[in-house]
Amino acid sequence: MVIFSLSLIALTVRAVSFLDLVVENGYPVTIYFSYSILHFFGMIPKFIPLSFLIALSIFTIKHIQDSEFIILWSSGVKKIHLVNLLFFTSITIMVFHLIFSTFLTPYALNKSRSLLTNDNFNSFLPTVRKQQFSDTFKGFTFFVEKKINNQLQNIFLHDTGNNFKNLSSNSSSNVTTTILADRGIIENKVMMLFNGNIISSKNESDHEIIEFEKLKINLQSLSTSTIKKPKIQETSTLKLLNCFFPFYKNSLDCDEKFKKEVIPALNKRIIVPFYIPILSLICALLLIKSKRFYLNRFNIFLYGFLILLFTELAVKYTGINKLILSFFIFSPIFVFLLVYIFLILKFKKELN
Repeated sequence: MVIFSLSLIALTVRAVSFLDLVVENGYPVTIYFSYSILHFFGMIPKFIPLSFLIALSIFTIKHIQDSEFIILWSSGVKKIHLVNLLFFTSITIMVFHLIFSTFLTPYALNKSRSLLTNDNFNSFLPTVRKQQFSDTFKGFTFFVEKKINNQLQNIFLHDTGNNFKNLSSNSSSNVTTTILADRGIIENKVMMLFNGNIISSKNESDHEIIEFEKLKINLQSLSTSTIKKPKIQETSTLKLLNCFFPFYKNSLDCDEKFKKEVIPALNKRIIVPFYIPILSLICALLLIKSKRFYLNRFNIFLYGFLILLFTELAVKYTGINKLILSFFIFSPIFVFLLVYIFLILKFKKELN
């Protein structure tokens, strides 16, 4: 419940920025909702460790306050047995985290990117804003002075992507086309212009000017400038691993610069989940009977939070420093053994 609530809050915040897909890029509302829902799967792994820490801390503190653990100690159950139970619970959460971060999240994010690749903009009208230059589409800039519903006045269109090369008699593939019109009407992906000029130029000295009273332009060929190539976080884990352990032909360009960017992504997917069992042992410190300052409830929760903060900060530098990489990978083992031994020693002192 904690993880769902945190992920939903984060999705709500992110969904506001996703509105640009509809407002500025003209994608259908259905694409916006599908894109947002798929990104929900990308947010879940980010909150799994924090949610586990919060839930386990509340569970342990509540049972201590209600004296429910005293029943267990009275019946002969040792505290270390409860620690082991918490540890095995954390293993289940860790596996859940690994499945999400390694397979489900990259797949969902890749599907969200493919939505933008396969579906082009739905209507040109939402991308038009009066008295603002817009470069929403590749190689195409436009400006309108006034906009009333779907009617435009004083229109400027500038095409450097050969989208309107059929409007010129010049067959060159490097034609720059500028269209000026007094007014126009937009219907979905069609623009009707009235009273204007088409200025086509191959270079600074070669210009062609054509006047028109009425001109129909099909905007179907325009392509939004939204990034459509999958990012690292949207790429399959197997493809990323293949850069370091080649076992099939890879479509990725795995040069040294790319590998440095891939290492943090792989550590976040594969190594970070192994820090979850440490959180279970951190919470188990609450079972120690002690009035020492470093073992009070606030500090114990702070230890867990600092572990999470360390993973978020250190993982970013694992691709540029081998020492940090080694420390980040082996830290879960060392910290786990350190805390576990500390718990055993403390519980033995309580029995003596």
